[in-house]
Amino acid sequence: MRLSFKKEIPILILLLISVLSSFWFYAHMPAVVPIHWGINGQADGFGSREFAAYFFPALIVGLYLLLTFIPYLDPKKERYIDFLSTYWKFRFGFILFFLFIYFIASSAGVGYNIPIGQVMAVAMGVLFIFIGNYLAKIKPNWFVGIRTPWTLSSEEVWNKTHRLGGKLFALSGIISIFSIFFASEIMFIVVIGSVIFCAIFSILYSYIVFRAEKKKTQLTQ
Repeated sequence: MRLSFKKEIPILILLLISVLSSFWFYAHMPAVVPIHWGINGQADGFGSREFAAYFFPALIVGLYLLLTFIPYLDPKKERYIDFLSTYWKFRFGFILFFLFIYFIASSAGVGYNIPIGQVMAVAMGVLFIFIGNYLAKIKPNWFVGIRTPWTLSSEEVWNKTHRLGGKLFALSGIISIFSIFFASEIMFIVVIGSVIFCAIFSILYSYIVFRAEKKKTQLTQ
């Protein structure tokens, strides 16, 4: 796997936007700005404009470096070749998501009236649909995907679990988007609840498939 500057240009543009915009936000933010919102969509945590303007860009750059070099640290790094295009899309998607969140939070910090709860529900819903669309294409590795003792023990279990997990995440994304029509507290429960359900059901499913595969192997011996 070799990094190509040409292929890195789109994601490097996102990094540049995050860094350059931090100076603009810093210049237009008051001394104290909201940095956290409760489940009712109201700001309940505040911080300095330095933190609000520069923390997320630093986080985005750090995330980029982490996601770029993780494949080289993975004991199963040879498997990334089998889904490298998908992994690069994941990397770009996550950077774009965090950049979007930064712009929304910072825009609220400079005074724009933004319904944070609804925007976050839609953003997370789109992210879940994005993840669900590509989850089945990920091959066994130690860092990305639904990693349980059973998926890591069998490629068949891994593939079946990720096919189902992809559908569940896409469904969770759709539910999250439509949750904006509920009250803020219910919307929060729906979004978080759907994610927890996807995670737990995927884990249980991987165990069930593993047990079925093991039983089938024993019967054929």
